[in-house]
Amino acid sequence: MNSIMYIKEEFKIFINKNEKKFNNKLLTEAINVSTKITDILNKGNIDLLKNAKKLIFYAVDQQEEDLVSFAKVEGIAWAKHSLTLELKLEWIQAIRRTLWHFISILDEEKDILHGRENFYSMEKLFNEKIDQFLNTFFLSYSKYKDEMLHKQREVVEHLSVPIIPIKQFVSVLPLIGFIDSYRIKVIEEKVLNDIAESKIQTLVIDLSGIAIMEMDVIDYFEKILAGISMMGCKAILTGLRPELVKKMIHAGIHLKKDAETRGTLQETLKTLI
Repeated sequence: MNSIMYIKEEFKIFINKNEKKFNNKLLTEAINVSTKITDILNKGNIDLLKNAKKLIFYAVDQQEEDLVSFAKVEGIAWAKHSLTLELKLEWIQAIRRTLWHFISILDEEKDILHGRENFYSMEKLFNEKIDQFLNTFFLSYSKYKDEMLHKQREVVEHLSVPIIPIKQFVSVLPLIGFIDSYRIKVIEEKVLNDIAESKIQTLVIDLSGIAIMEMDVIDYFEKILAGISMMGCKAILTGLRPELVKKMIHAGIHLKKDAETRGTLQETLKTLI
């Protein structure tokens, strides 16, 4: 173990003394990344050369906690600035090759390895930590991207639930497209909140743009109508398509308990305005 510690210290000293050569070697090993290194620095304030040295020293010193934390930060930074995983993978492999290139040079100069045992010990220690960095980076990158997609979907779904006031205390909600289990929950939140905030007394829900609803969504929609009624608001359903009505009838669902049903939205608005 003492010999491994000696190798680590010698290697760090060697890298610090030959930092320029180290950086040049890195850039030649990562051709695609080298052409974008300035753009990445300007776009995301990510200094690839500085970070490469940091990663190697964390791996060499076996600083697992710092390495994992660094990988998480890097993952978020790359995802936030839409930098590709392809570039990151190329860069990490270049770091790995450069690391072993300089270990080889140092060993030729000072014979620091003293046999296969030390070489295999170093190979296991260093490569495991680089792999750990890469795995943590990918997880952090993916998590950030998933969260961003979820937030974007929330915004889109809220925009797709337009509650339009047509006169005081009367509003219209035209529903269009496919309603899945996620969107029906967005509809529930938007409807109940708007009833409370805008003091809506009559809400016309037009379903003419909805051809099909799955049974679990229909069940959920029935509960939303019950919630609207509990808040003292009258729900009026318009534009029910034959396919949807048949499905409700055969499932034993009767919406008239908590909502009034009418023909078209146009006809209904004439009686309300």
